[in-house]
Formats: sequence, structure tokens, C-alpha cells
Amino acid sequence: MMATAPAPEVLADHTGRPRAWLEMPLAYEQARLGIAFHEAGHAVLSMAYGMTIVTSKVIAWESEQGRWAVTGSTAHQAHNTRAWHYAAQCAAGELAQVQYLLAYGLWTPERAAACAADHDRELAIDVLAQFGYRLGRTRAPQDGKSWGMVRGIARRKVSYLWREIRTVAHALNERTCLTGDDIAALTGLTNPPLVGGAA
Repeated sequence: MMATAPAPEVLADHTGRPRAWLEMPLAYEQARLGIAFHEAGHAVLSMAYGMTIVTSKVIAWESEQGRWAVTGSTAHQAHNTRAWHYAAQCAAGELAQVQYLLAYGLWTPERAAACAADHDRELAIDVLAQFGYRLGRTRAPQDGKSWGMVRGIARRKVSYLWREIRTVAHALNERTCLTGDDIAALTGLTNPPLVGGAA
């Protein structure tokens, strides 16, 4: 655990605004593993859909005397990725984190609510809009999909790849940071080379 908070840009969403923080009523190690599952969900689904993973990491620090904070990040390159696959990997983090709570006997309504990752949903909406796809927050727009529909796609894939997600989450929790090649070696999935050498 770091003694000080990471740089503000690490804690910002894709627009540069600080991400929302929710109190997670769990012990530090349980919450840290939950974040590892969140990032593993993003990383494994991204790779399964043909995206390149650069790194996936858990970031923890002492927010004030005797208190801690934990978050994570997964850097990827989505070259020629289908729009709804991209959106599904955005939804996979929160779903994998809630599934972790269920699988490990930690689920409560409050803990499930604290897994909310609205920044992932907003990223999906904005990225898809750049390519002419319509993703609605609460209902499906004409010729588009709703976030609930995307979560359904992601939920099936998270269930199918649960073994891989669990393996990556535990390795990520132990090592703090994994490269895409580390994740490929752990799961047997293929991490495509970066296109143009940048993420």
C-alpha cells in the first residue's frame, strides 16, 4: 500500500473529472481482492474480444491516518473491436466484482451497490458515440442498446470466463500489476501486439 494518494489523473475518468468514490463496507484485503476482480473482468473480457492489454493494476494507498482507499486501472488498445464487445468489457468490471462478493460469501445489498462503476458506463457511451453507436443509460435508443442489454451480454461472458477472471484476480491481488502478456500466460488467451506501438 502506498503512503500517499496517486496523481489526480490516475483517479480521474476519461473526461478528466475525478471518479466517484463509494464506501465499501469490507476489510482492506477483501476490498483489495474485489478491485482485483473488477480489473480482471475488464482485462479478461477485453482479451477474449481481441483487444490488447498493456497493464492491469490494483492501486491502494492510505487516504488518511488509519484509513485506506483502493482502486484499479486496466490499460488496453481496442483496435478493430466490435462496438458491443467494447461496451461489454466496460460492464465486465462491476459484474465481476459483484460476482466475487457472491462467490466468496460477502454479498450484501450495500456492498453490491458500492461496486457501481458509472465511469465505465459513461466511457462506453462516449466511445461508442464516436463511431455512431447509440448506448442508452436506462433504455435502448432507436437502433441502439441499453446499458442493461450490454450488462446482459457481459454477464454471460463473465460467467463463461469466470475461471480465467478468478485466476487473474488472485495473481493481480498478489503482484499488484500484471502485463497483458502475464494475463495471456495465466489464461491461455491471446494478447495481440499493440498496433502502432501505443496504447
